[in-house]
Amino acid sequence: MTSIANTRNLKKIKIETELEVFESVSNLPEDIQELMNKAHEARKNAYAPYSHFKVGAAISLANGETVIGNNQENAAFPSGLCAERVAVFHAGAQYPGVQLTAIALTAGSTQHETVVPIPPCGACRQSLAEYEVNQSSSIPVYFMGETGKVVKAQSIKDLLPLIFDSSYL
Repeated sequence: MTSIANTRNLKKIKIETELEVFESVSNLPEDIQELMNKAHEARKNAYAPYSHFKVGAAISLANGETVIGNNQENAAFPSGLCAERVAVFHAGAQYPGVQLTAIALTAGSTQHETVVPIPPCGACRQSLAEYEVNQSSSIPVYFMGETGKVVKAQSIKDLLPLIFDSSYL
């Protein structure tokens, strides 16, 4: 009889992530406060009639520009797009090759107050990882609910440690 798990050949890998938690936007560096404020403004214009969950994103670029995005829903649900991807694809289209230096995200429901920091979804993490890998430098990610604490990940890899990238193709 063959054993399902052969413990002699088992190797465990431990993955750890360190995140920074700020008590509020006012505790962030001044440039990141401004970036988060732009994400808050972007969230106001999100189109979320189905989920009632609005997300705003703002990305700072190495050339000094800032691009924003917000989620855009569609009655055919897969046709919508998250705020993070709207912003990062806009950055790639308008400023190809310019490095992304930070991204700020804020999310909230129109039906109840959201105070817990809300990270990017898996699809957005993968899309952001593509840009981080291509630019060979980390993209700090700051995320929050509508109000309250802000979490900082120093890199997309802190949020998606086993990324899939072009090296596998």
